[in-house]
Amino acid sequence: MNHDHPNMEHTHKHSHTQSGIGKAGHGDHSHHDHTAMIRDYWRRFIVSLTLTFPIIILSPSLQSFIGFSVEFPGRLVILWILSTIVYIYGGKPFLVGLVREVRMKLPSMMTLIGVAISVAYIYSSLVTFLITGKTFFWELATLIDVMLIGHWIEMKSILGASKAVEKLVKAMPSTAHLVGDDGSIIEVHVSRIKKGDKILVKPGEKIPVDGVVVEGSSSIDESLVTGESKPVYKTTGSKVIAGTVNLDGSLIVEAIAVGKDTYLSQVVELIKNIQASRSRLQDLAGRVAKWLTIIALTVGSITFIVWFLYMGGPVFALERAVTVMVITCPHALGLAIPLVVSRSTAITASSGVLIRNRSVFERAYRIDTVVIDKTGTLTKGKPIVVDVVAVKEGIDVRDIIQYAVSIEKHSSHPLAEAIVKHAEEQGIIPLNVTSFKNIPGIGVEGFINGSRIVIASPKYIEERTGDLPAATRKYIDEGYTIAYVLMNDELIGAIILDDEIREESRIAVRELKKRGIRVVMLTGDAENVARRVAGELGIDEYYAEVLPHEKAGVVHKLRISNRIVAMVGDGVNDAPALIEADVGIAIGAGTDIAIESADIILVKNDPRDIVSAIDLSAKTYRKIKQNLLWAVGYNVFAIPAAAGALYFLGFLLPPAIGALLMSASTVIVAVNASTLK
Repeated sequence: MNHDHPNMEHTHKHSHTQSGIGKAGHGDHSHHDHTAMIRDYWRRFIVSLTLTFPIIILSPSLQSFIGFSVEFPGRLVILWILSTIVYIYGGKPFLVGLVREVRMKLPSMMTLIGVAISVAYIYSSLVTFLITGKTFFWELATLIDVMLIGHWIEMKSILGASKAVEKLVKAMPSTAHLVGDDGSIIEVHVSRIKKGDKILVKPGEKIPVDGVVVEGSSSIDESLVTGESKPVYKTTGSKVIAGTVNLDGSLIVEAIAVGKDTYLSQVVELIKNIQASRSRLQDLAGRVAKWLTIIALTVGSITFIVWFLYMGGPVFALERAVTVMVITCPHALGLAIPLVVSRSTAITASSGVLIRNRSVFERAYRIDTVVIDKTGTLTKGKPIVVDVVAVKEGIDVRDIIQYAVSIEKHSSHPLAEAIVKHAEEQGIIPLNVTSFKNIPGIGVEGFINGSRIVIASPKYIEERTGDLPAATRKYIDEGYTIAYVLMNDELIGAIILDDEIREESRIAVRELKKRGIRVVMLTGDAENVARRVAGELGIDEYYAEVLPHEKAGVVHKLRISNRIVAMVGDGVNDAPALIEADVGIAIGAGTDIAIESADIILVKNDPRDIVSAIDLSAKTYRKIKQNLLWAVGYNVFAIPAAAGALYFLGFLLPPAIGALLMSASTVIVAVNASTLK
């Protein structure tokens, strides 16, 4: 759905442009090309920096400013030769970018840099051979040096987010132990593993596929995938992820995803798509650079005309105009946004928060309403036993559990699994059962020592007796699930079950409310269940008995009432609502991260990461604002000063001081970006 929203631009959130950071001269490339380009920028930087030292020593303008001189015949020609090499070799990426942006009629950062270095070079060459004036060779060289290292840092840090994951992929085993149908084990290359194959993973080995444990139990180190340092215990039925480390036990794993379908391969692809997409804030930097280019050319021209008319000659006027052109190019603006964006990308990727849509993430700090699906998000989506009630006088609750687990261990129903798990935790051993069978619409039954035991639903009890026992009535009213236990048609007890609330959910709700964010719960469960769960979590607003296709309607209703809405769900049943929301957050994605409807994916099944994502968005936005302020603020002072606006007060900004200020703003921006945590 796509409609106007009073507070937030709401476009189709999942279209990726392919411009990448191409406007900055290094866009949509393969990993290999990107790495080659990083090396190329580094080589150009080293050569240019090496030549900059003699250029600085030989520059007359800097010599007069510092108060020393190096005099020998032909030094200005040598200065010109060295500067020409830096201009052509070091400045090539910016000159190529200038030509491309002019052809596309999209002046941006490359135009600004290209114009500045070209004006400085041409004017300084004229001063060297034809006219009187001051050269700008050392300003030209340092400008190229700083922009080269800036672009190198930008590409290096952007690549860093995926490199951590790609390193892990490279470290994955090239071979796997394939278990044959006859139980034989042969070592094969991982490319030969097919979906459904069974793999033996020994202690200390990396798991070669995404799969399900079919035999054995062990602790798995998933830290490089989820950011969670504590090993995760896995047993039969647990999912495991390729690239994670099996620590202490042998496992037989059935492959459910291999090769490019594995979780890690999808993560790498996801991050590459993010790098190829251009964010709204990066476009903002491009627009600022475009206007600075226009301002530089305009103010430079006006400066020349005014001083030419005032001074009556071209030399001083031309020097002031060139000073404006050189100083207007802000090194810092080229780094202001990319450094922060790449830093936040690296932080999120390493902590189990995957950003599918960079522009949406950058706006997440404006969220004021979080809509959360209950089942599988706030709760674990798995029932647990919360109480056992004896209905028949004189019967012990442990006997009720023992009868129930003896029957239920033969069933694969989720409620049966919960009862079996509870009995194991209590140390209760099942009894022998004969003649086990399912009773459609009622439950299950079996015989224990000649007695018929039935595990039945409340509906069955109500139909037989016309009422439910008073001891369980309050649980019914509050929406708990109840399994009644009958012995020889006599009701002896009831087992109370509930969908377990994640402890992390309580913290997440509390932290969201602390930030002034309204929390709304959606559930398909009955009103009484919703009311109880909302009460336990401290959620004031909830919608009960909501069908999956109706969730988007609730989100829409909140959005048209001027709310900035994030929808948090499992990414499957909640897809329409995730798309409808300003920010779609999929939680509990596990190994299935290719959720097209979500903007942000939380890998660790931890609702607290909702808060982390919003906080990081706010910090990212704050850092970008600070950096833009530094980058553009420098120009607010430097342009009028370079043009000579303060000349009548006795102050004229020397080009050397302007260049030093320019470098200082760059350092401040880089340091500020690196402090993002």
